[in-house]
Amino acid sequence: MTQNRVHHGTVVVERKINVPTARAFAAYADAGERARWAAPSDTAVFIYDQTDFRVGGHDVARCGAKDDPRFRVESTYAFIEQQQCIVTTDTVHEGTNLLAANVNTVEFFDEAPGTRVKITVQVTSFVGDAMIENTRSGNNGSLASLASYLEHAPT
Repeated sequence: MTQNRVHHGTVVVERKINVPTARAFAAYADAGERARWAAPSDTAVFIYDQTDFRVGGHDVARCGAKDDPRFRVESTYAFIEQQQCIVTTDTVHEGTNLLAANVNTVEFFDEAPGTRVKITVQVTSFVGDAMIENTRSGNNGSLASLASYLEHAPT
């Protein structure tokens, strides 16, 4: 490995969502729902090829532009505390090229009548600092998509 090939960063994003904590957590736990809101923009897509929401379970997803979901994210659930916290370890690939290895923590805070969702990602990038900023913008976009999905869904 060449010098300066590994870049580290911590990304923290938060958003208040106007739904109960149980509902926000359920939108993460259910892969079908997650597929509806996980893309960070209208031009992106998040496709789950495998899902297993339990400690030790694995998710495999493809993401990227709608016409080119070239990135593969493989996640393992390390910790789940119902309606409070989800921790995963993830790798991000483009083809056979490993782009990043991350630890993701999603926390849910009851702030009645809504929920504050906080995502902390400890990023190890093998392709430079831009991956850290892409992680920040992607998670900000995903939280905005989650809020829109939950707050505008029919009850």
